[in-house]
Amino acid sequence: MCDAGQALMAYFYFDFQDINKQHWRDLLSSFLTQFSAHSGACCNILSCLYSSHGNGAQQPNDDVLKRCLKEMLTHADQRPIYLVMDALDECSDVSANEILSPRDRALQLVKELVELRIPNLHICITSRPEFDIQDVLEPVTSRRVCIHDQSGQKKDIEDYVRSVVYSESEPIMRRWRKENNLVVETLAERAGGM
Repeated sequence: MCDAGQALMAYFYFDFQDINKQHWRDLLSSFLTQFSAHSGACCNILSCLYSSHGNGAQQPNDDVLKRCLKEMLTHADQRPIYLVMDALDECSDVSANEILSPRDRALQLVKELVELRIPNLHICITSRPEFDIQDVLEPVTSRRVCIHDQSGQKKDIEDYVRSVVYSESEPIMRRWRKENNLVVETLAERAGGM
């Protein structure tokens, strides 16, 4: 649908191993860039933001970026718009010098976007079942799918662990030949959905 120009989609993966993919501002910037690359209207909105900030000489603050995203979502054409936030639980829940943590800010953004009630906006968020995330999202979500404790996911994790443990390319695993089944069972059981 997106390739055919029938929908807009922006995807962001929070990654605890990449410092540039842990903050909610990274999410905002990524969404703005992705939408402007696929929509003339969104590109014009981002261009106005760029111009109003000295053609890039000044950094817009977080609220300005948030307003820009909201403007894109409300003024874009009537195509379906999909926002995907993958692994929200990997967004930092620790605040350095701010009152709200990056995760709190990302959750607040989601809440504000839902409250806009844009009929063609669809938001998909993936996360481990962290309490703070559930607390904010459950009241504003229309559909929730929990695969955390599903037998299929547990089997996928076990199959993956088994493939690594029995892999000939992992020399350290050769030393554990006698304990391989115990290793597989223990790692799969304690994976916690990951």
